[in-house]
Amino acid sequence: MDANNLRAASSASRPLAGRRIVVTRARAQAGGLAARIEELGGEVIEFPTIEIQPPESFAALDAAIARIAEYDWLIFTSVNGVEQFLARFDRSGKSLAKIQGKRVAAIGPPTAERLKAAGIGSCLVPEQFQAEGVLDALKPEELRGKRVLIPRAAKAREILPETLRQWGAVVDVVEAYRTAMPAPDVSILSTLLQERKVDMVTFTSSSTVWNFVKLFGGEKLSVILDGTAIGCIGPITKATVEELGGNADLVSAEFTIPGLVRAMVDFFVRGAGAAGGARPAGA
Repeated sequence: MDANNLRAASSASRPLAGRRIVVTRARAQAGGLAARIEELGGEVIEFPTIEIQPPESFAALDAAIARIAEYDWLIFTSVNGVEQFLARFDRSGKSLAKIQGKRVAAIGPPTAERLKAAGIGSCLVPEQFQAEGVLDALKPEELRGKRVLIPRAAKAREILPETLRQWGAVVDVVEAYRTAMPAPDVSILSTLLQERKVDMVTFTSSSTVWNFVKLFGGEKLSVILDGTAIGCIGPITKATVEELGGNADLVSAEFTIPGLVRAMVDFFVRGAGAAGGARPAGA
């Protein structure tokens, strides 16, 4: 293989080579995204803007588990909700056989895979991995008079439970975990951004965007990330970016980490990185 072919092969297998990318996910969850970026040649800067914490009290979740037989539907909106639900379920001494026969919905493949690993394999996974996708996959008549349990974060969008209630369901939303803002050292990343030595900052939820802006003193995203591309998962995160004064250069069509990585590769390979003001590879 001659030198030109070698370079082409290397470029194809490491399309993010020379790119410096910020990951703002919670540290415990950032590993998959960071590893894939590095496999593709990119340099990762982990800058977690959220951290996952237990709820102030498990009382509501424990009470829901105690009467699990009453529920017709369980809807999980994140892997974090599944993890806390399973941990408390195990602590209760109940068998997961109690869930057999109930309808279960999971927003996104990772959430469904975690349920499957626990032995809950028959899940409704909507085509669109957000609350609206779950609603699109359901029919109002299926929920009328049914009792639904949604274990989720303390603060979350209300469109799912509110719509289900409008359809005639009895919905219990219980706090399974909280998200909090950590206190990372902002100075190093701030310097890199000012020197335009970062190609992209990625956001995987609205919370990561809000907290990022707070950590930088409330400045508009267009000021904080002047010359740096912004990559987001899905339209909800994109809308938050725009609300806080930024422009989403990349929005993954598939609302998953693999989908975000594929969109990232396409963004840089087709040269959008240069057009968006990001530094050229190797700079």
